[in-house]
Amino acid sequence: MAIRTELTLRLENTPGALARLCDRLAAEKVNLLALNLESGGVLHLVPDNPVHAAGLLRNHEYAVDEQEVLYVSMPNSPGAISATTRMLCNAGININYAFASAVSEHDMTVLVVAVDDAQRAATAAGM
Repeated sequence: MAIRTELTLRLENTPGALARLCDRLAAEKVNLLALNLESGGVLHLVPDNPVHAAGLLRNHEYAVDEQEVLYVSMPNSPGAISATTRMLCNAGININYAFASAVSEHDMTVLVVAVDDAQRAATAAGM
């Protein structure tokens, strides 16, 4: 388990808005470790270099919020997400939102978990 910085911003609901943002990040060699786009245009990004990514996006007039999130590597198997979320539950940690994805042929997946205090959550859950 790691703690990473997530960037949150709002995208216009227009064709190509996400592609343009991703093109800008790729041109600056920013790798996206996780991404979640909500239907209302709220975009959650976990980049490999959040300082560079946030500065770049702000220079392109995006309003960017930053927060620490839990970035949990786990086996890509039934019950893995359940075990992780159960540990947080047992520690009394509320999950604000979470997202994950896996490639079926890979042994590992990652779960991004937003909580009120990532440092405290990681310590309390023993992660």
